[in-house]
Amino acid sequence: MKKITTYENKKVFVLGLARSGMAAAKLLHSLGAFVTVNDSKPFEENPAAQELVDLGIKVVCGSHPVELLEEDYFVMVKNPGIPYSNPMIQKALEKKMTIITDIQLAYEISEAPIVAITGTNGKTTTTTMLGEMLNAGKVEGQAYLAGNIGYPASEVAQKATKDDVIIMETSSFQLLGITTFHPKAAIITNIYSTHLDYHGTQEAYEAAKWNIQKNMTAKDVLFLNDNQEKLHRYGKTSKATVNYFSTTKKVAGAYEKDGVIYYGEEEIMLASDLGVPGSHNVENALAAISVAKLFKISNEVLKEVLTHFHGVPHRTQYVATIEGRKFFNDSKATNILATKKALSGFPVAKTILIAGGLDRGNGFEELESSLKGLKGLLVFGQTKEKLAMAGKNAGVAQIIKVKDPVEAVSAAYNISAKEDIILLSPANASWDQYPNFEDRGTAFINEVKNLQKDVEK
Repeated sequence: MKKITTYENKKVFVLGLARSGMAAAKLLHSLGAFVTVNDSKPFEENPAAQELVDLGIKVVCGSHPVELLEEDYFVMVKNPGIPYSNPMIQKALEKKMTIITDIQLAYEISEAPIVAITGTNGKTTTTTMLGEMLNAGKVEGQAYLAGNIGYPASEVAQKATKDDVIIMETSSFQLLGITTFHPKAAIITNIYSTHLDYHGTQEAYEAAKWNIQKNMTAKDVLFLNDNQEKLHRYGKTSKATVNYFSTTKKVAGAYEKDGVIYYGEEEIMLASDLGVPGSHNVENALAAISVAKLFKISNEVLKEVLTHFHGVPHRTQYVATIEGRKFFNDSKATNILATKKALSGFPVAKTILIAGGLDRGNGFEELESSLKGLKGLLVFGQTKEKLAMAGKNAGVAQIIKVKDPVEAVSAAYNISAKEDIILLSPANASWDQYPNFEDRGTAFINEVKNLQKDVEK
């Protein structure tokens, strides 16, 4: 990593621990900063805070006392998930304090070039695909995944060398906290409506996403989804060199035409040979190919990786085949759009959908068109009545109410036949029954494995 002196002997405030806050606090301490960490979890229940104290870092736990900010701090590093309405952040803004997230810190110390990826949907899949492509075909160094995908960026940047590359998944929350962050290449997979409870308006959400390119120049390349007119409008305002990927027409870079994936005039593979189903995953593959070609990855490597790519955990993840029925875990589908995209990748007449979760007050009329012709619908959680009504309006013949995704596994199997698809794609957040979508998906997977054992006895 670069040996910077930016933070030496400076007071720095880290708000919120979790993995990114922990990594940032340790890094800043090693860079000679006087670090104060503030986290809401009580000290006696907070192993991370205890570890930092052992390193000689000041930690205040259990609450967020605004008076902590009476001191003059050089910068605040905030946990991305903490909204700007938080009193601590409001106080910092009042004092005109610079507020960053750990992706900015990672950029400042990184010797490796950064490829940044954002979007409403598909960013984790695209990040993972691209990482596998580069690691399969790169001559020198390796590709490290970092950021919103679960590996703290400021931790990864400490070990990446100039021969490596960091593939960084960036959320709108993280991109709000950048100043000089400057990727050499970037992707916006798509932009739809979400996180309005955090950003307040769609315009503010889109502006946060667009931050990804704010420091890019004509020497850098920004890849946008040709299928979205709004991204064409945005693209005209960027100083970066803008290229597009498309599933609807031929473009200069990566595109799909007549079921074949191309790069320029070069045929790479059949879209149907992609290891994960759905047109949205073709878009993700095209985005990843776009950047892989900057690194001169061969078509043979791209085809090999994409043919054997079977998704990432909780994102249209293949789980098992039991007596001819294929089970897929798409627990990450926490909104209607994600579930619509998941359903588009399967034959609807052979698909049994498992959906439900936290009631945020919305209806499911928007989902009804994707439910038409569905073989079965199993609903659970706070939204099960609303989803059952949506299924009824769509004419779904078999609608079953269950307690949770675990109970849904055997119930779905009982109404299925060989060659059917059983898909968990909830269209809702998990917080009514599970701490996060990962736990929900894991519970589903475990129950599928239990069913498989029972059937094979």
